[in-house]
Amino acid sequence: MHGHGHHDDEVHEHDRGLSYDLPVLARRRMIRLMAGASLIPLVGCSADDETSASSSTSSSSSSSSSSSPSSSSSAECATIPNETAGPYPGDGSNGVNVLKESGVVRSDIRSSFGDSAGGTAEGVPLTITLTVVDAASGCGTAKEGAAVYLWHCDREGNYSLYSEGVTEENYLRGVQETDDKGQVTFTSIFPACYSGRWPHIHFEVYGSLADATAATSITNTSQLAFPKDVCDTVYATDGYSKSVSNLSQLSLETDGIFSDGYDQQLATMAGSVEKGYTATLTIPV
Repeated sequence: MHGHGHHDDEVHEHDRGLSYDLPVLARRRMIRLMAGASLIPLVGCSADDETSASSSTSSSSSSSSSSSPSSSSSAECATIPNETAGPYPGDGSNGVNVLKESGVVRSDIRSSFGDSAGGTAEGVPLTITLTVVDAASGCGTAKEGAAVYLWHCDREGNYSLYSEGVTEENYLRGVQETDDKGQVTFTSIFPACYSGRWPHIHFEVYGSLADATAATSITNTSQLAFPKDVCDTVYATDGYSKSVSNLSQLSLETDGIFSDGYDQQLATMAGSVEKGYTATLTIPV
């Protein structure tokens, strides 16, 4: 398994690169054009995952952690756009499988667990709350008892289990079962912007916690995007210097994953560097 300590040399390895994503992006745009001809209202949705792609037909589903699923209800509710899980999922689809390890079900994902090296990821504090709702009900029904596996890179842009220097770590990865509000909340750190990709968080939705810890029957695979103003503020702090130059060469509109629309994936943010940030997103499945 190859690490990616030098991101400038491995832009196309992250998330399989544009050469992998563009064919499905083209198909998604064609679907949009056909939908537009039928006067179906469209919203921006993102690219593909490793197995499927879906077009979007509703408005943004982003919400704060205090809002209920019913606040996202509408006559039509599109599922979260499916995206690539990338080359570093740790879900068994690319060699390494962290989901079957004891300790992966947790809310605080800043430190490694089990027999790993025991390191802790440093960075600006970030609390992530995801609300899983039923798209078929117009996003008005919470998906209690589902499960979410979430992972992202560290402050240096490295992924635990894969990247050079952190292959023995498994921090910034965790699984949780949704509560009666359809919510899971993770305590983490703000991820870096590595070369070639807009700052993001990966997640997979499973029908149950048993499915997640068995690494089987993924329902949805997608990514959360961060607003530029928050990224600029965070990356001006110590430890994120590489992210400043990387971000300056990107935009949400040119990112290989989010370029065809990101309304459903752009997190709602609150907080500060001093007190930490919260990122919230509603996930229709």
